Amino acid sequence: MPDSTPYVPPTVWTPPATPGGAFANINRPVAGPTHDQALPVGEHPLQLYSLATPNGVKVSIMLEELLAAGHAGAEYDAWLIRINEGMQFSSGFVDANPNSKIPALVDRSGAEPVRVFESGAILVYLAEKFGAFLPKDGVARTETMNWLFWQMGSAPFMGGGFGHFYAYAPEKLQYPIDRYAMETKRQLDVLDRHLADNRYMAGDDYTIADMAIWPWYGGMVLGQLYEAATFLSVHEYKHVKRWADAIAARPAVVRGRKVNRSFGPAEDQVLERHSAADLD
Repeated sequence: MPDSTPYVPPTVWTPPATPGGAFANINRPVAGPTHDQALPVGEHPLQLYSLATPNGVKVSIMLEELLAAGHAGAEYDAWLIRINEGMQFSSGFVDANPNSKIPALVDRSGAEPVRVFESGAILVYLAEKFGAFLPKDGVARTETMNWLFWQMGSAPFMGGGFGHFYAYAPEKLQYPIDRYAMETKRQLDVLDRHLADNRYMAGDDYTIADMAIWPWYGGMVLGQLYEAATFLSVHEYKHVKRWADAIAARPAVVRGRKVNRSFGPAEDQVLERHSAADLD
């Protein structure tokens, strides 16, 4: 049985000798590389290093949407980073993202390579580079950025909070599950109220805000995250569901979700992507 003794924090914290949870083997209290290994480089200017988590697929969806819109310069190579094996702690990956989190993008189209990390920053970078999916108008652009940054600030409560304690923690604890379930449902209600009056997050046009929010909150209402749809009564959020279904049907989204996927049905797994043919 679990130890029921109340936890009293020590004066000075030290890492546990036997950390628990699904990702204990890659958690550590310091940054920097653990080993020397260069990142592979393909033939295209854009090099994506990622895994098909909700944060990872934001970028592969964006790249596939750019290609579908006719931006040939958005051709890219996508390399699988197996985070459960610690590949994000290689010297090459740390050079691309000192925070050791996927996704990371390296743009080699100019005289010097440009590294871009944090999924929201990558979406903005690509939108500005290609002039697509980010309105130029002040009001629409601001609304897009409002919701993009809302997602970046809110999703950790769903993923690192609710998702961790509900799906990955070594034992189920009521207090954190209740606390983060309440916040996740509040966030879904924020979206539902907004989408009751808007086709997409920034109004009538599909933008990087939708690409950022859909893998997390669309994934939740579509039953793709944490097997928690029933637990969270996601059927209550009918406007989010309408929006999520519409985005899920976009061909570029279908393609982008497969890139760097190493889990789920075999037909949905494209471990690496170096040309459109890899997804056909």
